[in-house]
Amino acid sequence: MKDLLVDLKSGNKIKVKVKDVTIGGREKIFISGPCSVENLDTMLSIAKRLKKAGVHMLRGGVFKPRTSPYDFQGLQYDGLKILREVSQEVHMPFVTEIMDTRDVEKAMEYVDMIQIGSRNMYNYSLLKEVGKTRKPVLLKRGMSATLAEWLYAAEYIMAEGNMNVVLCERGIRTFENYTRNTLDLNSVAVIKGKYRLPVIVDPSHGTGLREIVPAMSVAAIATGADGLMIESHVNPDNSISDARETISIDTMGKIIERVKANNLF
Repeated sequence: MKDLLVDLKSGNKIKVKVKDVTIGGREKIFISGPCSVENLDTMLSIAKRLKKAGVHMLRGGVFKPRTSPYDFQGLQYDGLKILREVSQEVHMPFVTEIMDTRDVEKAMEYVDMIQIGSRNMYNYSLLKEVGKTRKPVLLKRGMSATLAEWLYAAEYIMAEGNMNVVLCERGIRTFENYTRNTLDLNSVAVIKGKYRLPVIVDPSHGTGLREIVPAMSVAAIATGADGLMIESHVNPDNSISDARETISIDTMGKIIERVKANNLF
């Protein structure tokens, strides 16, 4: 275990480019959008407003891993086509989750950055497959994963030759149940101090409560995070999934302004 972690510690810090966006550089990167892509018009409206607010990249789920098999599972390839069309129109790259090794090859036609979700952090076959693509990968921490296990998952991708990995802290399960998860900002400080990979924070899943997303966003940047990924919508209460943690576009803009005003860059 020690030797693998030392590999990550050696050399210069890694910067990951997603088209014209660089994660891990001097500028903090903001990624935002709905939990689930609903339709073209809504996604386009969200994207235009987010770009005006200062967001660098879009996010939107099209393959949705839901706890209940009866919940909305995403638009899948139709959703990928919507994201690609919106991305091209507003000139913003996007990240979306791929859940199955069988979908990786076809998804490469559309995606700018692959997200490995919390449930799939331990899916080593999927990690190896995306490692072969050289496509930028956003690796979310497993909901009960230790820091070492999370880093090992990154190693699985990098061992296949893909060094374009960005870690994403999204909260872990603890005995506390007031919030959806416990946002582990300790891990962000450790990664920034000891390891090469860039790391961003998802305070939406990390808290599950939209009213504390702004405060935890600022806290995440203060610990050294290279950026934020936040769920947003033009009408948060009517978001098709994860409405409780989804913020408005106006709130997203205020978070960006607050981070800049506090000179946290």
